[in-house]
Amino acid sequence: MRDVLTAALPQVNATIGYATLLLASGGFPAEADRVVRAWHDTTEQPVSALFPDAISQRALAMLFDAAGSRPSWTDGLPPLDLDAEERAHLAHLRRAEPSVPAGLLGESTGAKIVSGLADHLDSGRVDPVRAAAFEVESGAPVGVWAEIAVNRAKPDVATLAAGRRTARVLAGGADPLGLGSDRAGRCAGDLVAALRHRFGSAPSGWGELVDRVLDGAARPEPVDPATLAAAEERLGVLLPDDYRAFLRTCDGLPAGAVFPRLLSASELVVAENGAVVASERGGVLVILTPVSSGWRAVEWDPELGSTAYSGFRDLMENHLRLVESSR
Repeated sequence: MRDVLTAALPQVNATIGYATLLLASGGFPAEADRVVRAWHDTTEQPVSALFPDAISQRALAMLFDAAGSRPSWTDGLPPLDLDAEERAHLAHLRRAEPSVPAGLLGESTGAKIVSGLADHLDSGRVDPVRAAAFEVESGAPVGVWAEIAVNRAKPDVATLAAGRRTARVLAGGADPLGLGSDRAGRCAGDLVAALRHRFGSAPSGWGELVDRVLDGAARPEPVDPATLAAAEERLGVLLPDDYRAFLRTCDGLPAGAVFPRLLSASELVVAENGAVVASERGGVLVILTPVSSGWRAVEWDPELGSTAYSGFRDLMENHLRLVESSR
């Protein structure tokens, strides 16, 4: 996180690229996809800047081939012949760990061995030949690698995933480092929030803002124009422009991390002071209050009091910052 917030751009790219491979290798492709898309949206760099080396490109190709699908951003990477890449990877491992007999790294059995083992063996504690033989005999393709890698600050997941059979195990949800779905989700959320804080990516429109608040959940349908007109006639007010734009994007929102459910147009009510109550009652309330210059949005918390915003858009952008930080 510190690198993303403060380091030079090449180090930011290296950190995001590694995190993407870590998440994808753990069996969390959706979280990996979320991080890459946020990075691309905020930095506007080509995806090749994240994965400049052959090993990381090979690992991604193997992982997405094993998963049976690949995100659209991989179109920015060079197309690879996976058969040729498998042969190149076995050759790389032979060069990296010559003490392992050639028979154990041959075409018939080599792919059963943990691909990253050669780069992570600690010669003072683990015998490479015994470790490799254990992998072949036990049928646990990532066991030895995980035992060694889990104690390292930055395990070489790219080399692990770059083997075809190992990639299949990983894509199947092996999660060798024990990330778990909660931790993977928090990792992705923290990186996305750091990227947006560092590079200042404000939502370009209501659709993007709402989608980022929902974080993958389905967006409610927009209000029907006739329903909106009927609501304004019933309320006796012309709603502020930014709030009308919100309703035309989605007619209310489900409960979020900060305030309760935002009401649909047909549910809006007017308070005694002429303010429009825009959220479900209970706990925090969102209120649209008329002022001499138009409208302002107020968030009222029974414990913290009220916070005024220049408009409903301003309130929602603040809500987004709080939600993304909590993720």
